[in-house]
Amino acid sequence: MAQSPTENRRIVLASRPTGAPTAENFRLEREPRPEPQEGEVLLRTVYLSLDPYMRGRMSDTKSYTEPMQVNDVMVGGTVCRVEESRHPEYQKGDWVLASSGWQDYAVSDGTGLNKLGNPEYPSYSLGVLGMPGFTAYMGLLDIGQPKPGETVVVAAATGPVGSTVGQIAKLKGCRVVGVAGGAEKCRHAKEHLGFDECIDHHSDDFSAALTQACPDGIDVYFENVGGKVFDAVLPLLNTKARVPVCGLIAMYNSNPEDLPDGKDRLPLLESVFLNKRIRMQGFIIFMDYGDRYGEFLEAMTPWVKEGKIKYREQIVDGLENAPEAFMGLLEGKNFGKLVIRVGED
Repeated sequence: MAQSPTENRRIVLASRPTGAPTAENFRLEREPRPEPQEGEVLLRTVYLSLDPYMRGRMSDTKSYTEPMQVNDVMVGGTVCRVEESRHPEYQKGDWVLASSGWQDYAVSDGTGLNKLGNPEYPSYSLGVLGMPGFTAYMGLLDIGQPKPGETVVVAAATGPVGSTVGQIAKLKGCRVVGVAGGAEKCRHAKEHLGFDECIDHHSDDFSAALTQACPDGIDVYFENVGGKVFDAVLPLLNTKARVPVCGLIAMYNSNPEDLPDGKDRLPLLESVFLNKRIRMQGFIIFMDYGDRYGEFLEAMTPWVKEGKIKYREQIVDGLENAPEAFMGLLEGKNFGKLVIRVGED
């Protein structure tokens, strides 16, 4: 459904999910288009980013930021055009990176907006040149600190973060092993992204296959999945291995306060990390590295332009299709960075 010049469509959190989100947790609303006041701009959403962290914001649990409230507009990064400006620093037609969420229009006083100039691919600012790429860059290089000849393993290897992690690691002279869901994604990781190996986590012999692919163990494991992938990685970690942790998508539909059934494995984990002197560090990209975003862009932009970092998007048309696409994202159905094209340029 096309955008209206007078109406704002918005998708709100209708109810908090229990387990995996369902269509009933979202509601599409319509309201008059907002009008900017003096010192404000009216933003029209062109692209909306869908990312796993949104699942955590839907739950009323303690985290690094406040959860959404029921009836709030769903959160999300956006690439927008300035539709109207009453702000001295913005002109009609400017491209900006914003956080205006799942809706057609939003009013801003300029806080948190980033001008994008005249980008060749505006949606890249939500992916390889935006938060996912920034996450990959800082997590791998600052926490993982890969060295030439080391083995780097990354899960969700064809996603926007994982694919970038693996390619940067190759640029740094590492041997890279990816983990992905399905033969097609694994072929893409090896043939298109240049990974040395990629293991299908759906295979019955996944743990044995990962062991075979890492004969010298694992020096850096970039963690964004958790679950059975981490179980297979743990015994392969080398002495002084580094484990940057940016997400745990395998657990996002679970209550983080519920302990898993079965044997208490915490003593084993503590023992492995102590005896092998492993460093495992979580990070929230803009909270921990926001002041280094310029450094990231300076390095990543030429890599992308020169084809040293390859990037894949999955673009879904229509704001109304965002809930279904998001639910598929949490099930691993996307292939590449998932972006909703909300409006035409």
